[in-house]
Amino acid sequence: MEEKLTFERLSKFNFKMGVVHLVQAILMLILAFTVIQAADDFDFTPTITQHYLSFNQDTQSLEFATRELFDLPFGVLVSLFLFISAGAHFLISVPKKTNEIYRSDLARGINQFRWFEYALSSSIMIVLIAVLFGVYDIGSLILIFIVNATMNLFGLVMEQLNTGKQGKAVKWGPFIWGSIAGAAPWIVILLYMFGTGNFDMVPWFVWAIVATYFVAFNTFPVNMVLQYKGVGKWKNYLYGERVYIVLSLVAKTALAWLVFFGALQP
Repeated sequence: MEEKLTFERLSKFNFKMGVVHLVQAILMLILAFTVIQAADDFDFTPTITQHYLSFNQDTQSLEFATRELFDLPFGVLVSLFLFISAGAHFLISVPKKTNEIYRSDLARGINQFRWFEYALSSSIMIVLIAVLFGVYDIGSLILIFIVNATMNLFGLVMEQLNTGKQGKAVKWGPFIWGSIAGAAPWIVILLYMFGTGNFDMVPWFVWAIVATYFVAFNTFPVNMVLQYKGVGKWKNYLYGERVYIVLSLVAKTALAWLVFFGALQP
């Protein structure tokens, strides 16, 4: 099979995946504005807060204080997660200029679009998961977003440093640092999840979200390792690219709907 034909098929495959993400995003947005808002018991719009120290004139001391900032449109943001994914697929498959950049990058063993999209979409998702588990502090949410985005950008650096090094002297530093950064948000989430110690009262969808994200978290780096080790079909960078696309669809679809319906629990 000619290389050009392979690039062409990947471009068409990206377009199809974009359509699948877009359909889900529109459906979820419709549900967010109809079914959820019509049922008061399921209207999950958590209030994001800010913690700070306030000086008490009476006691002449600094005291912990909290102010409410805004209500988070949870269902809308879950759909935004899918809209971003759809937009990224269309960006690299429809406009001629970006499609040419995409093909040129693949030929060098890199896909910069992937990592920028992951940095944005997956960071929104991890923030929503954190909110679902009770993290409402704006400072914590900002840090979770940035650290998760940093994890994905380490993936970009990994590819930039190792262009053309499949099966050779690969530099694994960015992979290791990115893995550490990716674990940080989950340490915070698990602290909230297991804070009471009543594990038997944790709802089913919480375990499902944790399990799904854990599997997704590990399959993406496994795909990268197979690429740079040059194992079997992964000797062809384009094969690993296709696996990334499939993993992205499966993981994002499962997580988006689990988180969405998790927010619908009474």
